Amino acid sequence: MNKWLKKSGIVGLALTFTVALTGCTTGETKPAAAGGDSKPAATAPAADKKDKKIVIGMSLDTLQEERWQRDRDMFVAKAKELGAEVNVQAANSDDAKQIAQAENLISQGVDILVVVPHNAEATAAIVQKAHAANIKVISYDRLIKNSDVDLYISFDNERVGEMQAKAIVEKAPKGKYVLIEGSETDNNAHLFKKGQMNILKPLVDKGDIKIVYEQWTKDWGPANALANMENALTTNKNEVDAVVAANDGTAGGVIQALTAQKLAGKIPVSGQDAELAAMQRIVEGTQLMTVYKPLKKLADEAATVAVKMAKGEKVDAPKKVNNAKIDVPSILLDPVAVNKDNVDSTVIADGFHKKEDVYKNVKK
Repeated sequence: MNKWLKKSGIVGLALTFTVALTGCTTGETKPAAAGGDSKPAATAPAADKKDKKIVIGMSLDTLQEERWQRDRDMFVAKAKELGAEVNVQAANSDDAKQIAQAENLISQGVDILVVVPHNAEATAAIVQKAHAANIKVISYDRLIKNSDVDLYISFDNERVGEMQAKAIVEKAPKGKYVLIEGSETDNNAHLFKKGQMNILKPLVDKGDIKIVYEQWTKDWGPANALANMENALTTNKNEVDAVVAANDGTAGGVIQALTAQKLAGKIPVSGQDAELAAMQRIVEGTQLMTVYKPLKKLADEAATVAVKMAKGEKVDAPKKVNNAKIDVPSILLDPVAVNKDNVDSTVIADGFHKKEDVYKNVKK
């Protein structure tokens, strides 16, 4: 996120507008009805649930990244198609704000709560408060830890990390590696790293690879990733052979640091999310790969199960993921590794990005 935008306050203002989609609002929390008259819809008789319009509360960590704007829009569109309304709140990576916004959604009487946690541990409080009001909680994309969360829906995030590391190893089977990980408060970041180490550790033990620098990236911030990569280059006197970056935002910071040292394109860098800027870097040759997670599939499935759960209907969640308290019923979708060779047949073929946008900086 551009620093000027943050300083100018535009980011904050962006969260106060009403999204131009019927049945979807986003912004600052609204006061609950006076006198405690607002009751959770989940307390209504089961017979009424199937007839009344479902209201879904959606608590997002942030809308400052392209990826989460897409999730929001697709989730809302699918929910609307199913006859539900969505109230969206975004917390700007602020734990206290996310909890307060979720409390407000609960007090307004939403039928179900869908949460993308900023802090995997802190948001356990949201689950507890929602359950006290008989409202179920879906953990969307990121797992809420140490809680009795009702459902987790995401991609196989350990597999994401494996894909990242495998692609880098194929390009640089030996040498000095830098790991620029995601936010330490995000459980997914730990899963990505676990997957990466599934591939890297045997090679480290063998002596083929040496991890010369590794660091978490606070709040997934590209500027923080840039600073981390600058430190890695300085510490190792630019003698680095490969970089495993946890997502496309951190990859962007890494590549900015490499560009300053005239190393961009010479050192393979991984990513994740298939953001447009990353796809452009891939076809230009400065980023090796990304992991594409078909967000429409995730958003559509999440909206569908949210409506079912709000109506009290059964949901098929074939897998279990432990969150340090319970084995959470889970739906895990398959990610896709994308590089220069399959850009056209994946993200472009799916309509995730337009071909002219991806290739606009490539000289013909």
